[in-house]
This record gives sequence, C-alpha cells and structure tokens, in this order.
Amino acid sequence: MKIPFVDLKAQYLNIKHEIDSAIAKVIDETAFIGGHFVKDFETKFAERYGAKNVIACGNGTDSLYILMKMLGIGKGDEVITPANSWISSAETITQAGAKPVFVDVHPYYFSMDETQIENKVTEKTKAIIAVHLQGQMCAIEKIKSICDKHHLHLIEDCAQSHFSEYDNKRAGLFGVAASFSFYPGKNLGAYGDAGCIITNDDALADKCRMYARHGALIKHQHEMEGINSRMDGMQAAILSAKLPHILEWTEMRVYNASLYEKYLSGMDEVILPHVRENTVHTYHLYVVRAQKRDELMQYLKSRGIETVIHYPRALPNLPAYHYLEHTPGDFPVATRLQNEILSLPMYPEMTEDMIRYVAGAIKEFAAKNSPKTFHAGTAQ
Repeated sequence: MKIPFVDLKAQYLNIKHEIDSAIAKVIDETAFIGGHFVKDFETKFAERYGAKNVIACGNGTDSLYILMKMLGIGKGDEVITPANSWISSAETITQAGAKPVFVDVHPYYFSMDETQIENKVTEKTKAIIAVHLQGQMCAIEKIKSICDKHHLHLIEDCAQSHFSEYDNKRAGLFGVAASFSFYPGKNLGAYGDAGCIITNDDALADKCRMYARHGALIKHQHEMEGINSRMDGMQAAILSAKLPHILEWTEMRVYNASLYEKYLSGMDEVILPHVRENTVHTYHLYVVRAQKRDELMQYLKSRGIETVIHYPRALPNLPAYHYLEHTPGDFPVATRLQNEILSLPMYPEMTEDMIRYVAGAIKEFAAKNSPKTFHAGTAQ
C-alpha cells in the first residue's frame, strides 16, 4: 500500500466542483491581485474564527515580519522564540532588526518550555513569539502572564494550529496579534503561498494592512515605505471554498489521531503525542518519538509509507545561528528531540485501513529492531 504524507489531490477531488468554480470566477473577473475575493476571504475567516480584523498577506512568514515591524520592534531589541520550530519564527526577528533569543522546549509537548522563559527576559526583550506547534497550543496563559508582567508583546504563530483551542479559546486570540500560514499542506491550505494576520487591535490592523501594501491603504497615497505582501485573488477564492469544510476536516484529523493511538498504544519502541489538558489538538502533524528514528523512517519508506522529520535540527544548532555561539548542550531537550521525532502521515482523507497499515509496519519494525524502552521524560 502506498501512503503519502499528505494527499492534497484526494482533498481536491472531494470538493472539486467548489474549487473549480472558485478558480473559474477569478479568471472570469480577472481579479488576480486584491479585489473582492481577498476581501471576502478576510471577512469570512474573521467571522468563522472569531477575530475582529484579518489582514491577508502573501505568506505566513511575511505576516510575522509585518507584525514585528508595526509593533516597533527593531535594532537593539530581543524577541524570545522556541528552539524547535520552522525558521520563520526566528529569521523574521532578525529581518526586523532584532535578536532572536531561543528557549528550550518541553519534553512532552515539544513547544516552548514556559518554565524557562523568564530566565531569558532582559531589559532589551520586547516580545515573545509563542509557536503553537503541530496543532497543539503551548501553555499560552502562562506565557501571556509573563508578557503582562514584563510589558511584552505576545505574538502567536498559528501556522500549524488553525482552530486549535486552549480552555475553549482559539489559538491566536490571546496575544496582541497572530500569524497564520495557508501553505498548501496546512489544515486550511491554499494552492500556493498565502497567509494572514489576525488582531483585535484596530490601529495595529490598519498599520499592518498599510505596510503590506507598499505603505498605502489607498493606491498612490503612501503614508510610509512598506513591502509587497498581497494575497492573490486565486488563493483567496480557493481558501474561501475550503473554509466551510475546515471544522469537519479538523474532526477527521482528531479521529485519525485516536486511531493511531488505538493501534500503537502500549508500544515501548515509540512514544505517542501527549495532549495538554483543556486543549483541542488539531493534529496538523502527528509526531511520534523513536530511538531508532532514521532506521524506522527507512523501513516505512520500504513499505510505501512517506514520513517527514519536523525538524531535523533545532534552530540554535543551524549554521544560520552559529553567530549566537550556542552549543547543543544549551538546548538539551530540543537537541535530543531532533534525533527522535518523526511525523507520520496525517490528513482528513486517511482511512482506518491506512492507519492500521502504518501501525502494522511500525510494529513489524519494532519486532525486528526493538531498542531499549525509553520514556518522554528522558528527552533532556
């Protein structure tokens, strides 16, 4: 059996008429940049998500950068971010002129370890980027209390956590603003690059919208120098067509995660995802840990199962951040996890037979290559 890591074609075929109709309308109106398709998506996403303002952008990375620039973060400032994330969470800090300050991650949940944050706060700290990784929210209330105590901006990176919840409140609604990516593989994905900012701060929303459109809310009336980060009309129309399905797709992801747990529970060779209390994990990724991760990955490939490593190196261990002069020992949990984490196939269209097949292959590998038992708390 061939099982891709994600099957975007299967999703397209399930809603083919809606997608084809959305694309045809954009072409018919030649509304390729800006226009009502983008405005319609902003309105629909704001209503569905429960946010006051949605600012469509070219991609999720731009949305982080725009937020920091419009919050006045720049040269001489520091921004705290997790050691385990996609590089956008750190590189945009540097692009804004500030310095990224990394915090090690939690051994169970892989998100920023909130108990270590205050040790990194200095007089130069201006913000914390809280990344809700893999579909699970970090300890956002504790992080928000730290921000409130030290008068820091709380920016939420929700690229992997569309519609995730903490204590019945959605990701992105705790801080001053949040960044979303609609990269094709995301839970709500476009057919190219796209992203957005959400915020309940009207003044910040206007500044972000202006900066993303060459510094002008009205064409040729440039009140500042900005950048070009506009969502294409085609992507907006596709996202609007997908949006009515997102909650159903989320339920299917959660159900598929329960099937993985059903068929993999009780194994000593792999550690399954831990879920925080009072949260809704939306399973953008289903990440397990295995001591013989690379060997397991190759075995699954031989059985037609595609897996991915998110991420093979903790951010402070990348060549891009050698200038910060960190050692792997500075971030022991993130460094340990980079050698053990493995993302299994996860998407709404997966069937129980497919998940049973993946689980069976993992059990076959374990029977042939059983390592010593290990536990989540050993990631240190």
